[in-house]
Amino acid sequence: MTMPQRSAAPALARPGVPGPRPIGRPMAATMARPVPAAHPAAMPVGRPSVPAPRAAVTFLTVAEVAAMMRVSKMTVYRLVHAGELSAVRVGRSFRVPERAVQDYLRDAYTDIA
Repeated sequence: MTMPQRSAAPALARPGVPGPRPIGRPMAATMARPVPAAHPAAMPVGRPSVPAPRAAVTFLTVAEVAAMMRVSKMTVYRLVHAGELSAVRVGRSFRVPERAVQDYLRDAYTDIA
């Protein structure tokens, strides 16, 4: 059994019969309202109002880190889980900041007598 389809064309206006009701908010509610000025006590003291831009961070996959260090992926996972190499969990995988790999390698050098 099929349902009768409503036509997309608007119905003809008949005298004494109200037309379709408008959908959504009235026009007066959509007009922009002035934003109140911030209270001076709420402003931070001694800090710039615009934060300084951050440096771009490059993230590497575990496979990329393993290739850079010439070790297996399992070794990289062990370093991450041991806390020796910082990483960010994204979903079910890890992303390692490139700076963290550079810091780890810099600190890993040992002097041999």
